[in-house]
Amino acid sequence: MKYLITIVGPTAIGKTSLSIALAQHFGCEIISCDSRQFFKEMSIGTAVPNKEELSSAPHHFIHNKSIFENYTVGDFEKEAISKLDELYKTSDFAILVGGSGLYVDAILKGFDAFPEIENSVREEVKSDYEKLGIAYLQQQLQELDSDYFETITLENPQTLQNPQRMMRFVEVCIGSGKPYSSFMNKKKNTRNFTSIIIGLEANRSKIYERINQRVEIMINEGLLAEAEKAYPNKNLNALQTVGYRELFSYFNNEITLEFAIEEIKKNTRRFAKRQLTWFKRNEATKWFDYSTDRKNIIEFINLKL
Repeated sequence: MKYLITIVGPTAIGKTSLSIALAQHFGCEIISCDSRQFFKEMSIGTAVPNKEELSSAPHHFIHNKSIFENYTVGDFEKEAISKLDELYKTSDFAILVGGSGLYVDAILKGFDAFPEIENSVREEVKSDYEKLGIAYLQQQLQELDSDYFETITLENPQTLQNPQRMMRFVEVCIGSGKPYSSFMNKKKNTRNFTSIIIGLEANRSKIYERINQRVEIMINEGLLAEAEKAYPNKNLNALQTVGYRELFSYFNNEITLEFAIEEIKKNTRRFAKRQLTWFKRNEATKWFDYSTDRKNIIEFINLKL
């Protein structure tokens, strides 16, 4: 039997340190499932594990891509499953850790099967978006798949501002003649491992306190310089993320640095709230307070083996 020990939870809760402790205990390697840590141009603002942490256990999918590459969750699923197959040749265990819910689900459950869409449809949708903006895509999705539009609005509203994902939704609706959601929740890919899912949580005030502290540390470690270096490419999709967008507004002289930092804290807190909402939907997750002794978590995992 092969096991994938998955660690989820909000940002700044301590997933990295727990993943390393579990990897060392079970003698296995770590698959990072943080969609922002893939990009080698982003380190401080994405809280990439430091050199000491990276050397404490083998990590995969950290700084493996460039912000100039088009890297989708589907690409990640294929590469990560292939890496897991490789790791399971020498170990019965692997660790999956990260706060990107969609990417975690891609590994644990797989993706729904969507129809092939003709390039002409893709180009037309892209052209219309470039002319009319994100509002066009939102309107199209609302008209073509009102149920899914409402679901996104309630559960994952930031997706409505993501051009790549919105174009995908619309092109599937137009190219297939059916709602995007009609292709969801079908038979998923089978997996050759058993999932043991660990969630880390804390009360809201503690989560917010840890987030605020992390942002201050990032600023002190040089986030401003990192964002300034990325600024010429600010329109790239990979950089449309908390911690960079706010500083880009500062570089544009739209807000003060002090306000930008407070916005990073506020938007990160909002992000953490959405992360918890996403992960709490999975009833298979066993939740622990972030301060729980790791021996207790290991004991729980051993009972599942």
